[in-house]
Amino acid sequence: MQITYTDEKKFTKEQTQRLFRSVGWVSGEYPERLHKALMGSSTVFTAWDGDRLAGLIRVLDDTEMVAYMHYVLVDPEYQGHGIAGHLVGMVKDRYRDYLYIEVMPEESKNATFYQRHGFRIMEDGVAMQICNPGERR
Repeated sequence: MQITYTDEKKFTKEQTQRLFRSVGWVSGEYPERLHKALMGSSTVFTAWDGDRLAGLIRVLDDTEMVAYMHYVLVDPEYQGHGIAGHLVGMVKDRYRDYLYIEVMPEESKNATFYQRHGFRIMEDGVAMQICNPGERR
C-alpha cells in the first residue's frame, strides 16, 4: 500500500461521502453540505491510496493564534497503518507557530490517540455543542 498525502482539495463529493460513511459518521449523509464545508475549511489534508480517499483531517483556524482540528478520520480498511498519526503530524507542522492547536474528540475513547501525539486534556475543560440550532425544542 502506497499512501500519498496532500493539502490540495481535489476530492469529490462522492469520495468524501464514501469515506465518512465508512466510519459511520452522519456527515456522510449530507454530501453537498459536507463537500462545501471541506472546500471552505482553512486546511484539509488527505491521504490517498491511488485515487481512493483513505483518510482526511480538516482544520479551522483564525490565521494567527488558534487552529482547531476537526474531522480526523481514516477508512476502516486503512486503519492501523499510521495514517491518522501522519495527518496529525502534518497539522502540527503547518500550525507550529500558533499558540494552540485544539481538538475535541467526539468520543472519549479517542483521547489516548491524541495524547500519544502530544495533546493534553484541558484542566477543567468540557466539550459543549448545540445540534441543529435552528430547530425548536
